[in-house]
Amino acid sequence: MTRYLFKRLISLIASLVAASLVIFAMIEVIPGDPAAYMLGLNAAPDTVAALRDSLGLNQSLPLRYLGWITGMMTGDFGISYTYKVPVADLVAARLTVSLPLALMALLLSTAIALPIGILAAARRGRATDLAAMGATQLGIAVPNFWFAMLLVLVFAIHWRLFPAGGFPGWANPAEALRALTLPAIALALPQAAILARVLRSALIETLGQDYIRTARAKGLSRRQTLTRHALRNALIPVLTILGMQFSFLLAGAIIIENVFYIPGLGRLIFQAITQRDLIVVESVVMILVFAVILVTFLTDLAYASADPRLRTPR
Repeated sequence: MTRYLFKRLISLIASLVAASLVIFAMIEVIPGDPAAYMLGLNAAPDTVAALRDSLGLNQSLPLRYLGWITGMMTGDFGISYTYKVPVADLVAARLTVSLPLALMALLLSTAIALPIGILAAARRGRATDLAAMGATQLGIAVPNFWFAMLLVLVFAIHWRLFPAGGFPGWANPAEALRALTLPAIALALPQAAILARVLRSALIETLGQDYIRTARAKGLSRRQTLTRHALRNALIPVLTILGMQFSFLLAGAIIIENVFYIPGLGRLIFQAITQRDLIVVESVVMILVFAVILVTFLTDLAYASADPRLRTPR
């Protein structure tokens, strides 16, 4: 297990280094001058030059990269060009919204998908299976922003059960959770559809294995065989999807956050791109990449826990 863990750590570090180089290079080749954009079209050239110097934009690219990556390693993500505050403070404030939203959506998608996937696999080929797979196909095909607008029309405007947008902060946790409920549902439904289909396929494949037939021959019922033996062995592809979904829900909720006007990380990236606040874009994207790679690393550890064969060196 130690050797497996060491190899995964080396892979994580290499992925982070490669991602930082790609992110920095992609941001730096974007045309335009951030200093000139911030000061406007009528700004004097000497004022623009002074701002470029204060922002460190006159340094060579290798020095700027080393300064940026060294600062990130010590928790200093730089100062936002637009907001004039540390990027770390911006990210921390937005994470208090995006992280609970992603966790709520992941829990909802899992709670929806697991019973649907198990039920569909247990009743393969029957009407229940066909209805469940039809519903999941619809959930995959329909965009989540359409779900979001439909939820607003029904639950916010018509029934007035939840707010249509905005976030009141965590001073009142009950109101904060109410504000995140509809966005979490809009994010969770398409992900639940994907997860349910993957679980059904994994369970059906597992139920055809020899050890499942042996368990049935020893007198276990189909339900006992499904829950005690097949479900655990079908978890590896499910864990893969769960890891990918959490990364997507944390980093890819830009549309939903804009539909509900939620001040999360996705909305911060959108605003930073439109304002050419490059240090915010670089830092937030790098943080999200780190989150994705870390979740992948933890998912690999979960693989090894679920299937001991993965820990055995070959």
